[in-house]
Amino acid sequence: MIVYDYGIIGIEPKKNYKKIICIILIAILAAIICFCAGILIVRIYNKTTLNQEQRQNIVEEKKDKKEQDRQQLEEQKRLEEEKKIKEQKEAEERKRLRNKDELTEEQMEKIENIYDDTTEKRVFLTFDDGPTQTVTPLILDLLKEENIKATFFVLGNRVYANPELVQREFDEGHYIANHGYSHVYRDIYSSIDNVFEEYNYTEEAIQTALNNPDYHSRLFRFPGGSTGGYYRVIKAEAKEALRDSKIVSLDWNCLSRDAEGADSVEELLDNVLETIEGKDSVVILMHDASDKILTYEALPEIINYLREEGYSFKNIYDIL
Repeated sequence: MIVYDYGIIGIEPKKNYKKIICIILIAILAAIICFCAGILIVRIYNKTTLNQEQRQNIVEEKKDKKEQDRQQLEEQKRLEEEKKIKEQKEAEERKRLRNKDELTEEQMEKIENIYDDTTEKRVFLTFDDGPTQTVTPLILDLLKEENIKATFFVLGNRVYANPELVQREFDEGHYIANHGYSHVYRDIYSSIDNVFEEYNYTEEAIQTALNNPDYHSRLFRFPGGSTGGYYRVIKAEAKEALRDSKIVSLDWNCLSRDAEGADSVEELLDNVLETIEGKDSVVILMHDASDKILTYEALPEIINYLREEGYSFKNIYDIL
């Protein structure tokens, strides 16, 4: 009981400490909860923002990839179009060089002087006795891969058997030349007339294969070569008679001896190295007959060697 000076008697209130403590604790707990909630909200916000950025980055990357793919596709289309235009131009050039007209004296002399009429190191890859299904396509695939144009001296009987291969040879820029029809020496060289018959039969076979009666190879390779041997006299007379008819003959000054018993890639390459020595303009004799798979197997090493030695690859079109 408390007595105040002005005579009023009051009662002193009881202090509730427990209630105050509870309120304080609740306030602290609420503050902690709010703080933790704030941290959680910030984390969720940051994670959401990060996910949005990641998603945006992924979207941008996809857009960039799509643009790159589009550019690559356009570049590929451009290159394909350029290749198509180039092939069309090459086809038109081959049409122009189909030898509808007779060879001029200058053109014949260029072929006849092929071994020394040059200011550069050059090589003519030539293949006899084809085309055949077993070897010719492999050689054509390799030449296409290496971007090399060769000269194929075809046999008439094999042209009739494989016209699509002659067409492919022509379409891919190789020169189609004449190697006679049968390759049977006693028949070919029994007379000058027989040499001409062999030549003409093969020309007809080539024209049929190419579906082009205007094509004339005007280039003949005597089976066994144009000089020497048992038939050397008739060969010399036939060579002169062909020349009078504007038909040029061509032999070789380098060979792999793939038709003379060479039985390994190393031996074929050694024969080329041996017979090419000291020559700047080279005509290499090889064969694409059905049993000459070894020629195909040796050809990559022969090509690599020639490139390393600084030779450029030519075919007959290049000198006409």
